[in-house]
Amino acid sequence: MPVVIDHLLSKVEKPARYTGNEMNSTTKNFDEAEVSFAFCFPDTYEVAMSHLGMKILYGILNDLPYAICERVCMPWVDMRTEMLKTGTPLFSLESHHALHEFDIIGFTLQYEMSYTNILDMLHMGGVKVKSADRAEGDPIVVAGGPCAFNPEPLHQFIDAFMIGDGEEVIVELTDVIRQGRKENLPRREILRRLAKLEGVYVPCLYQDAYNPDGTLKSLTPIDDAAPAVVHKRIFTDMDKAYCPTKPPVPYMQVIFDRIMLEIMRGCTRGCRFCQAGMLYRPVRERSVDKLVQLAKESVENTGYEEISLSSLSSSDYSHIAELTERLTDELGDKRVSLSLPSLRVDKFVQDTLSQTQRVKKSSLTFAPEAGTQRLRDVINKGVTEADLVNTLHHAFMNGWSGVKLYFMTGLPTETDEDLLGIAELAKAAAGAYYSVPKGQRVKGLRITCSASVFIPKPFTPFQWCAQDRPEEVKRKQFMVKDAFAPLKSAHFIYHDSAVSRMEACFAVGDRRMSDVLYRAWELGCLLDGWMEYFRYDLWLQAFQDCGLDVDFYAHRERSLDEVLPWDHIDAYISKSFLKREYEKSLRAETTRDCREGCNGCGLQVLKGVCKGCE
Repeated sequence: MPVVIDHLLSKVEKPARYTGNEMNSTTKNFDEAEVSFAFCFPDTYEVAMSHLGMKILYGILNDLPYAICERVCMPWVDMRTEMLKTGTPLFSLESHHALHEFDIIGFTLQYEMSYTNILDMLHMGGVKVKSADRAEGDPIVVAGGPCAFNPEPLHQFIDAFMIGDGEEVIVELTDVIRQGRKENLPRREILRRLAKLEGVYVPCLYQDAYNPDGTLKSLTPIDDAAPAVVHKRIFTDMDKAYCPTKPPVPYMQVIFDRIMLEIMRGCTRGCRFCQAGMLYRPVRERSVDKLVQLAKESVENTGYEEISLSSLSSSDYSHIAELTERLTDELGDKRVSLSLPSLRVDKFVQDTLSQTQRVKKSSLTFAPEAGTQRLRDVINKGVTEADLVNTLHHAFMNGWSGVKLYFMTGLPTETDEDLLGIAELAKAAAGAYYSVPKGQRVKGLRITCSASVFIPKPFTPFQWCAQDRPEEVKRKQFMVKDAFAPLKSAHFIYHDSAVSRMEACFAVGDRRMSDVLYRAWELGCLLDGWMEYFRYDLWLQAFQDCGLDVDFYAHRERSLDEVLPWDHIDAYISKSFLKREYEKSLRAETTRDCREGCNGCGLQVLKGVCKGCE
């Protein structure tokens, strides 16, 4: 039965977040579907509608003739208050059915600080928050995305995790649950069948044990349906991968209000802090012909006037110059602009950027990550100050006057000299601007240097490293800020260390972190990714109430021999490779790009999957 929300809409700031019925949204008869899937994004509508992965899986599931997929987003504070006041359950955008009416509830895990939203969405939707409390007819709750590679902090709440690329496994999972419902199978048996799918992890079929010092001793199967190791799924042919050329078009402005065209998946660079660069291996590219076709269809179906060429490193796409030229030629008369959101400092393609600015000049963003060459070698960034200066000189010559530079503080082996190098790089960037003759450069130089706090992430060479303690983070941030004081056209901004501290705890946490998560939610933690609602005091109380120590998770160096909470997940990145890379980082020794030759990361066991291994 659809939930009635008309009486709530006049009481909230942005009612378009909840009404649905956008152009291109899929509407099917809810009661006629053999299986129903609620695709839940644990953040607000404008964040959800900017996420490409949701649009891909939404389209795939709705293309199944027997299935229905509807979107569910975390309500903002005003709507949540009104819903709780009136007893209105959380509902889907398409048909406004309550969450508990769906057969499958699926969450995408993009960011650790959205985890309390998951618990709240389940509760508001009338679904038992903990898996163990769900009855036979209750929905099966699943999750996927990058954070699923360490599923343990959510093991009490998620029935099954999908590991890796979701295009195929989400259909297989949906079919298993559909068939299980048809056969009236017990809930446990459906979960056992899910565990037999490649890339699916069912946490209730495993048991954890701990050493006297609190470190993890083991995490092993307790059911013969559960594999000892769960291998990630890899979708190899990007030309055959589903692309949402007719996605729902919001009535309100969202964060990324444009066409997202995925040109490639994966990265060959091997930055040692970067989880995405490891998890999304191997590199797979779409052909230029296919991308042009998809772009034209997307423009025709949506009316958008901007296309973002999406990937981890857009300038590494092997045919980037040809692609941008053809897209500009094909779509220029429609005033459709191109943006390259992820540029390498050493891969600034002048002709390509000239193509993208023929319609509208986009902003330029680069990520040197560290202020000195020594530290850039430690993290295997593979770029030099000369690369940055040369890149910026070309950009300023071609009409840009603003640039954003991303850095991190707290990287392994970092020194004060490395940090002060951030200000020196900003000076060098300004020098590149002033090296352009006055009559040729655009007025209004703006250099923004932003620094996040290093967070150790699973499946990276730095997964064993500690995060800086809060007082050290603050000392470093203030030191860099002071170094920027004399710079007129450059300014320095930095992230809050408290949020990064909690993120680190969940990124590398074990099963006991699920108790902290549940307690934090009970205490009122919600929307933790939004600074105005993040309650650091309540998070610290949750740790204390659960008898756990923040320092143990966030600020402890791990032994290279320690059992890690994600060791039962196989991302095809071997632990021996990560250890070698970590040891090389301590010597500030770099590793070549995978395109220059195989570095033996682990993917070579899959014959024919990674071109760099051939």
